[in-house]
Amino acid sequence: MKAILLAGGKGTRLRPLTVHTPKPIVPIFNRPFLYYQIDQLRQVPEIDEVILSLNYQPRRIEEIIGEGEGLGVRVRYVVEPMPLGTGGAIRYAGDQLTESVVVFNGDVLTQVDVNAVLALHRERKAKATIVLTPVDNPRAYGLVETDVSGNIKRFLEKPGDSEITCNTINAGIYVLEPDTFDRIPANTNWSIERSYFPSLVERAVTFVAYIYRGYWIDIGTRQKYLQVHRDIMDGRYLAPPFSGASALAWVAPGARIEDGARIEGPCFIDEDVTIKSGARIGPYSVIGRHCHIEERADIEGAILWPNSRVGADAKISGAIFGRHCHAGRSVTLGDGAVFGDKSVITDYSTT
Repeated sequence: MKAILLAGGKGTRLRPLTVHTPKPIVPIFNRPFLYYQIDQLRQVPEIDEVILSLNYQPRRIEEIIGEGEGLGVRVRYVVEPMPLGTGGAIRYAGDQLTESVVVFNGDVLTQVDVNAVLALHRERKAKATIVLTPVDNPRAYGLVETDVSGNIKRFLEKPGDSEITCNTINAGIYVLEPDTFDRIPANTNWSIERSYFPSLVERAVTFVAYIYRGYWIDIGTRQKYLQVHRDIMDGRYLAPPFSGASALAWVAPGARIEDGARIEGPCFIDEDVTIKSGARIGPYSVIGRHCHIEERADIEGAILWPNSRVGADAKISGAIFGRHCHAGRSVTLGDGAVFGDKSVITDYSTT
């Protein structure tokens, strides 16, 4: 059995972080995001291969993921000749498949039981099964309406108040039968959400919903990217190295913490990091490999990708740094500040 990960997006909402790092491999702590999705797919013993559907900077992704060595499943790459949309990408990647295929959108983190979704799909002899998740504010999403038996009735894109009849949205996880892929035109930019799924409803094929009420997040924005780190540190999503241990200050064995530095959990400090005397690493901070934090610098709720440097007396709160960034002496950066790779923030700058 195969799985398809739709990993071709440009990650425009995460720019400038994604200018040189495709969204599927942005680090969550010190692991590429795709690793967390592959961990989910490994729940299903039948899945022997994960097909990565790529378009944006495919070589960067291949360099990081390889052929799945150490991931417990074989990885194969399919590179779109042009942007094909979610539906077109599935058709292109799955054109030769003959059995049920599990599909994940490339920006969704969840703990859904994939085996249970697959069991429902088979029990109902469905042509398609979609995972839905309830949300508190249905106005902000396209909603998916079901009947009492869990059959999909219709899709409502950004409904008005009078149109809201449910609070369930597309969670970006599907089980599909490849004999329906002929509803997607070949080599055409086609939306699974706006075109393929509605066509299944119109043709009255068996199309069912699996309602999932557990953890679910789309990491595609800066705010959600910060949030997912907090959720793991708080134990709302179980993942190493925290795995539910809240308030943990996780410090890699190879980090160098000088006397007089303060480390306040929950936080994450990776290998070969240097924290100088008088510096403070506050709650919800993530300090990537080879970062250097100078004397009396104060960091709280910020994420620093590897090889960044923070100068003496700097104060960084809620910011995100890409790789090889340099914040100078006495810099003050507040929530919402995001810097791409190799950014330089000169001494005494403020936001």
